[in-house]
Amino acid sequence: MHVMQYEIGLPADYDMDVISRRVADRGHATDDFPHLGLKAYAVRRVGRHGSAVNAYAPFYLWRDPAGLNAFLYGPFRAIVTDFGRPAVRNWVGVGFHRSPEVVGTPVFATREVRQVPDGTAPAGVVEEAAAPVHAGPGVHCEAVAVDPSRWELARYTLWTEVPEVLDPAWTCYDLLHVSAPHLGELATGRLW
Repeated sequence: MHVMQYEIGLPADYDMDVISRRVADRGHATDDFPHLGLKAYAVRRVGRHGSAVNAYAPFYLWRDPAGLNAFLYGPFRAIVTDFGRPAVRNWVGVGFHRSPEVVGTPVFATREVRQVPDGTAPAGVVEEAAAPVHAGPGVHCEAVAVDPSRWELARYTLWTEVPEVLDPAWTCYDLLHVSAPHLGELATGRLW
């Protein structure tokens, strides 16, 4: 699994309904995209869930690099045309877990990023991080990935409802649409 995200920062007074309409009009295009496990059409809104910014920040769980490449060198041109070319972050998946009792579609997501401490062998830290952290009602799935160029761990958790308590370490996103054409084909558990 490969995890990918780009974030397009928008002005504080930006009409976020523009993004909502864009997703409503175009989001279905990834509902059957090859090699795509999941795409979460994520947004941040000023003042919502502690966000100080407006942003369009979709993230993707790819089954393999072929889908990621097909997207970046194909449909991604619409993003580049409309918003300029954003930096695209890419992590290698180390863990993926789906809730066995999942009911409903994800409407909310959280991302937590932390560094592998300097001077620490990464294997133990990554193995510990790859284990599921969030479980129970409201959790849809959780993906953990590492960027070895920065020794940075990212945990994305998708929720079917907004958690009652939001950890200040989380970046929180509302989800406008979720495409999951090959979610069932993503390997689960520890991914190495």
